Amino acid sequence: MAGLTTAVVLAEAGVSVHVIAEEVPGVTSLAAGAMWGPYLVEPKDKVDQWGQRSLEIFRRLAEDPATGVRLTSGIEASRTAEAPPDWATTLPGFRPCGLAELPAGFSAGYRFIVPLIDMPTYLNYLLHRLDAAGGTVERRRLASLPDAGPATVIVNCTGLGAKDLLPDPDLRPIRGQHVVVTNPGLTEFFSEDTGLSPDLLCFYPHGDTVVLGGTAIDGEGGLALDDKAAVGILARCAEVEPRLAAARVLEHRIGARPTRATVRVEADWQEDGSVVVHNYGHGGAGVTLSWGCAEATRALLSPI
Repeated sequence: MAGLTTAVVLAEAGVSVHVIAEEVPGVTSLAAGAMWGPYLVEPKDKVDQWGQRSLEIFRRLAEDPATGVRLTSGIEASRTAEAPPDWATTLPGFRPCGLAELPAGFSAGYRFIVPLIDMPTYLNYLLHRLDAAGGTVERRRLASLPDAGPATVIVNCTGLGAKDLLPDPDLRPIRGQHVVVTNPGLTEFFSEDTGLSPDLLCFYPHGDTVVLGGTAIDGEGGLALDDKAAVGILARCAEVEPRLAAARVLEHRIGARPTRATVRVEADWQEDGSVVVHNYGHGGAGVTLSWGCAEATRALLSPI
C-alpha cells in the first residue's frame, strides 16, 4: 500500500520509478478493510498531518467509481462511554448517536461520513496509474536493499520486510484477518472501538460484498487461515447486524500489519553518496496515511 502509493506520487512527479516487490499488490494491503481513520499509530502530530492529506485525496478519488473509493456513512460505537477521537469530530456528518440507534450492549457512539476503500479495486487502480506515469514493476524477492541493484536513491517501503532487510528490530507484526461475504443489503459501515483487544468488530460494505473484521494478534505474522477466528468474526458481526448471519462466505483475507513505536519516514544517507528514504511501519493505518507519507517521501527527495 505505502510502496505503491509512493511509487505513483514519485512517477507522476517525473521521477524514474522501478518497483521491486515479491508480490504486487501485497497480501497485507489486499487484506485491509479498509476505512480511513488513524488506528493506534504514532507520532500523533505527523500522523494527523499525513492522515488529513490522505483524507483530502481520498475524497477526490471518491468522485470516480473506478477507484474503489466511496464516501460512506456509518457508526463507530463503544460499550463504554468513550469520547470520540479528535479526528472523528472533524468529519462530515459527525454527530453523537442516541441509544436507540445503537446495537444492544453499546452505550455510546457517533455517526460520520468517511472514505471506504475496496482494496482489490483500488490497488489495481494504483497499478494502472503507475503504469500510465511510466513506472515499471519487477516481481522478485530482495535478499538485501543493495540487492535492488545500483541506484542513487532507494525508497524503502518494505513493510515487515524491513525487519530483516535493514535490519529493524523495532518492527513487529500484528496479524489481521477479515472475512468477505455477500452483501445482504448493507449500505452503511459499523465499527466498534475495541481499544487494544485482539478481537475487532467492524463491517464495511463494498457494493455486492461486505468485509467483516477482524483480529489484531500482536506479535503474530503467520498468514494461514484461522478457522476459529473466522467463526468468531462472523458471530460478532451477526450479533450487531443479524442479516449477516445468512450471508455466504466468499473468501478470507489475512495480512500482517507492519508495526513499530512510530512510523518511519526519513532519509538515510549512505557512505557512497546514495540515499535510502524509508517509509514503513504504518501498522493498521497504512491506507489512512498512504498519500500523506508518500508526499512526505517525495519532499525528502526534492533536493536530490
